[in-house]
Amino acid sequence: MGRAFQNRKESIAKTAAAKSKVYSKYGREIYVVAKQGGVEPDANLQLRGLIDRAKKDQVPAHVIEKAIEKAKGGAGEDYAPAVYEGFGPGNCMVMVECLTDNPARTFGEVRNCFTKTKSKIGAPGSVAHMFDHCMILAFAGDDEDAVLEALMMADVDVTDIEAEEGKITVFAPHTEWHKAKTALQDAFPEIDFEVDEVQYLPQVTTTISGDDVAMMEKFLDMLNDCDDVQNVYHNCSP
Repeated sequence: MGRAFQNRKESIAKTAAAKSKVYSKYGREIYVVAKQGGVEPDANLQLRGLIDRAKKDQVPAHVIEKAIEKAKGGAGEDYAPAVYEGFGPGNCMVMVECLTDNPARTFGEVRNCFTKTKSKIGAPGSVAHMFDHCMILAFAGDDEDAVLEALMMADVDVTDIEAEEGKITVFAPHTEWHKAKTALQDAFPEIDFEVDEVQYLPQVTTTISGDDVAMMEKFLDMLNDCDDVQNVYHNCSP
């Protein structure tokens, strides 16, 4: 199938300022996950996975520790998830994941990004049905059958498994993340996940060209500059 999921997610830190924003977004997400599910990584699988991902993205230890300490205190901001969707440059489809303590402010900032790039924010459900909300786990290996057997024995609803160039990638509905990860860790104790994420994967792609390419870059930069935006997913293919 060749689903290049890593190309759908716009979270690359290109400058020191951009890195600071990435650290802030990780800190916010770690705080929320720790506050909701507990501050001990061994007892909170989602938190442990998030910390592992943050370390791989070179987030400093003090950022992680500060977020967990903040969650231990119990007080602080009350963030809630929000997802906005719509049509970007070239009529491509876009999903914007946010964590916000002020939905009105966040919606206004996201809408502004759409408006200033000749894009259109949509109503809930306007494009979401064209994305699969997937759990993605990727790790070194080539025994696809053994992986599938381990997942089936744990009654995981697997969407797809890819084996390519010594790496296995498992796709499943996002609701299967905990069960799938636990099954793989039990079956393969030495497993090291190169990718451990939940993403929106587009079912089809839209090719953009000309001025739309530059406008799309501007659109993504504007969204990633919004403090409340965590991730941006799209289906454009320049």
